[in-house]
Amino acid sequence: MGRPTRVLVRVPGSTANLGPGFDSLGMALALYDEIEVETFETPGLFVDVAGQGCRHVPRDERHLVLRAMRLAFETFGGAPAGLRLRCLNAVPHSRGLGSSAAAAVAGVTAAAVLAGRDPELERDALLQLSAGMEGHADNAAASLLGGFVVAWEATERSAGGTSFGPSARRFHAEKLDVHPDVHPVACVPDVESSTKTTRGLLPEQVPLADAAFTGSRCALAVLAMTRRPDLLMTATEDRLHQPYRRPAYPSSLRLVEALREHGVPAAISGAGPTVLALTGDGALPDGVDTDGFAVQRLPVDTTGVHVEVR
Repeated sequence: MGRPTRVLVRVPGSTANLGPGFDSLGMALALYDEIEVETFETPGLFVDVAGQGCRHVPRDERHLVLRAMRLAFETFGGAPAGLRLRCLNAVPHSRGLGSSAAAAVAGVTAAAVLAGRDPELERDALLQLSAGMEGHADNAAASLLGGFVVAWEATERSAGGTSFGPSARRFHAEKLDVHPDVHPVACVPDVESSTKTTRGLLPEQVPLADAAFTGSRCALAVLAMTRRPDLLMTATEDRLHQPYRRPAYPSSLRLVEALREHGVPAAISGAGPTVLALTGDGALPDGVDTDGFAVQRLPVDTTGVHVEVR
């Protein structure tokens, strides 16, 4: 594969956890960020951002997409002298819809293509790089692969003495097809939530009964999402993280509880505060108060990150 000088990357946002699957279950959603990267032989950096977060994100090397690209160039080589980055963001920032993972996936994918690599053949490296920036693979794997993903990590010896070292913390993910009767709806509040803050609310230890309960629900969620959507109400129950995070977004958890009382499987999306409803028809029932939330039907993205060479 030759080395292009201009690429367009389209990457989906994602939801994670789906209730019990803390740091292990994710799903890509049809809500997309686009980045266009152009390289130059002369030094320089130009960054333009429009859409979500455009008034707050940095326009220099601190930009998350650029940080991801620099990291990937260290692995793939071929770092250019000059770069122009244009971002059009549709994924809300700090809402639990995978904006940082989408940026990381977009950046490492763009760098791989600009370095002359085939992203289909570099999927494992792209997962290691993007998930490594996140610290977990659920959102990154969903944005990279599309569909519903089961993600995990393990410390193991890498093959062939790769750049990841003789032994490393390595991320893994398997993509599964979502049952066609599952129609996600996101309820996005105006307020933001920091992943660092919400993780800080989690205890170091949880009761054994709660761990066993949540483990059984996580296993059930895989079956429910792929084959038995009638089990989603039970499968989205959680005792591991959502109850402890209530102080960070009480209105979001009240909406989760209201939806469930009306028969709709619902959970906090990722680190919140967005609420994910797993409906059968893409509509919320009458009688649920969604004041303060933007309700958005978001179909499952099935393809993951997409690249066009220009």
